Order: sequence, then C-alpha cells, then structure tokens
Amino acid sequence: MTRHKPNVLFLSTGNATRSIMAQGFLHALTGDRFNTVSAAVEVGSLNPSVSEVMKEAGIDISTQRPKTIAQSLKEPFGHVVTISDKAKERDPIFPFAIGVLHWNIVDPNSGPGLSNQKKELLRRVRDEIQEKVKRFIADTAELKETELSIG
Repeated sequence: MTRHKPNVLFLSTGNATRSIMAQGFLHALTGDRFNTVSAAVEVGSLNPSVSEVMKEAGIDISTQRPKTIAQSLKEPFGHVVTISDKAKERDPIFPFAIGVLHWNIVDPNSGPGLSNQKKELLRRVRDEIQEKVKRFIADTAELKETELSIG
C-alpha cells in the first residue's frame, strides 16, 4: 500500500527567513512524512545568517532558495501555514487545503540593529518556529488518529 504524503506550504512575505526555517524544521523532524514547500508573496534574498543559526540547531538549509508563491500554485496543498500578517492578507485561496494556519512571527530582517542583535533575534525567531512546527506535527498526528478512528 502506497502511503500518501501530505503537501505542506509555508508562506511568508519574502521567503528568505521564516518559511525556509519552518520547511527545514518540518523536514528535519519528520523526515519524508510530508512534502514541504516554502514560498513567498514577494521573493527576498537569503540572509547568510539564517543558514548559520539553523546550523546551530543542527539543520542545513544552505541549498534552499527563495521561491514565489506563483511557482507553487500548481501544487495541491493539504496544509498551508502563513507566517506573517502580510502573507496572510495576500494569500491566494487554497480550496483543497484541509488545514490553514496562521503564525504571526516577527520578521527578523526588518528594523534597525547591529549584526549581533539581528543574529540574536534570528535565534529567537528560529526557536519560536521550531516550537510551532513541533505543535503542527503533534496536531496533524492527532488529526490522523481521529481520521483513523472514524474510518
């Protein structure tokens, strides 16, 4: 029996930090249980510090590149997670998604600050995303259990 892997989209404003981190955590924590995609309303450029702070957590995202939502609209997503208010406001409709979530996580690339302050903010954002991804994994496991007990 072939097991269907749900498609999960993490959608942010610039796909240069938060959605790439979320994709990295989901893949690292679940292996091949999900097909994960990260995309953005507007593509930004990947901050090298993002790869550094994710490496500190044991996750290599250095090969990931920012993508626009337009590059992902052909895919049917079972779960869509918007990671900023701006992304949620400009989010296309995903009619077949069984789970649409919104996480309003601060953009660590915005605002003034010295590089060491920005890196500390990146670490806090990374840790917040990791906790939210863990909760997402637990919630989808609970959803799966409910589906199995009904069917």
